[in-house]
Amino acid sequence: QVQLLESGGGMVQAGDSLRLSCAASGRSLSTAPMGWFRQAPEKEREFVASIDWSGATTYYTKSVRGRFTISRDNAKNSVYLQINSLRPEDTAVYYCAAQKGAFSMYDVRSSTYGSWGQGTQVTVSS
Repeated sequence: QVQLLESGGGMVQAGDSLRLSCAASGRSLSTAPMGWFRQAPEKEREFVASIDWSGATTYYTKSVRGRFTISRDNAKNSVYLQINSLRPEDTAVYYCAAQKGAFSMYDVRSSTYGSWGQGTQVTVSS
C-alpha cells in the first residue's frame, strides 16, 4: 500500500506559477505510472497529466498542454507538477495518484488509479 502526500498549493494571481509535489511512502513508485487530477467545486474529478514509470513519456489533457509539466524523480520517490501561466479556471483541489496494473497511462479514468493523496488546494484570482 502506497501513501501519497501532496504539497505546494496556495493562493496566487492569474499568470503566476506553482510547483506541486507528491511524496510517496510505503513502497517505491518506480514501477507504476503516475497521474495528476483536479476537482473544482461542483464538478467531476478531471484528468490533468500522466507519466510512465521511467519518466520518459508524458500525456496531458488539452487544456493544460504548454502550461503544465509533469515529472518524477524515482530516487526521491516523488512526482511533480509545474504549473505556469495560471488561470482562474485552474482553481481546484489537485490530487496525485498511482495507476493500477493492467491499465494504460493514456486511460484518463480516475477509476484506473488505486492510490490517492489528500489533495492540495490551488486558488487563482483574476
